[in-house]
Amino acid sequence: MQNATPSTPPTEDGNSLEARIQAKIAEIEAIANELPGVIIIHNNLDLSVVYMSERGTEILGFTVEELKNLGVEYHDRFFNPEESKHFVPKIMELLQRNDRQEWICYFQQVRPSEDHKWTWYASSTKILMHDDDGRPVLNITIALPLDTSHHLTTKVERLQKENDFLRNNYSKFATLSNRERDVLKLTALGKSSNEIADILFISTATVDTHRKHFKKKLSVSSSYEISQYAMAFDLI
Repeated sequence: MQNATPSTPPTEDGNSLEARIQAKIAEIEAIANELPGVIIIHNNLDLSVVYMSERGTEILGFTVEELKNLGVEYHDRFFNPEESKHFVPKIMELLQRNDRQEWICYFQQVRPSEDHKWTWYASSTKILMHDDDGRPVLNITIALPLDTSHHLTTKVERLQKENDFLRNNYSKFATLSNRERDVLKLTALGKSSNEIADILFISTATVDTHRKHFKKKLSVSSSYEISQYAMAFDLI
């Protein structure tokens, strides 16, 4: 597998890396407006924008040159940081693996300014171009806006919240013993201490002890919070 760091461009004008980059961008630009969604090409060195299709620049209200001048600030300006902190590392890992056939898919929220609401996009990214040493220099993304009136948008938002809950609480859940997880599951299903004791073949006092322990470890008290953990970690 090749190193993902772009090489220094050769000096020959006709065959320089920069000339080939511009030629590749021109190829995409020639068909970009015929493709669905927004097309974005990034420099793999810092993920700054080097090209965006007309549909995208109209949505953001920025020209391609203005986006280029933003550099890496582009990501902070237009994207929800809660999603960016998860999908940007995935893109960097893609570049490190440097598999010409691989692409990644993810959801992201975009808005032109703080005065606008977030819009969900389903996006896919792959490496677009390599240098002479086989190192990736450009990646391309196609981003498709999700219809806000469609039930899929609601499902995406729910899945995103569930994923956030998993990431934020996994370390606490991992501290539970197998028996504490059993009691958590049965408690979430509405079983009483006596019923749990019969199912697990333990005493009610032991059930109450396990319940006390998992509540303390997870910092939960209500039935809703208990059910939230049980559903998030596929216990029920």
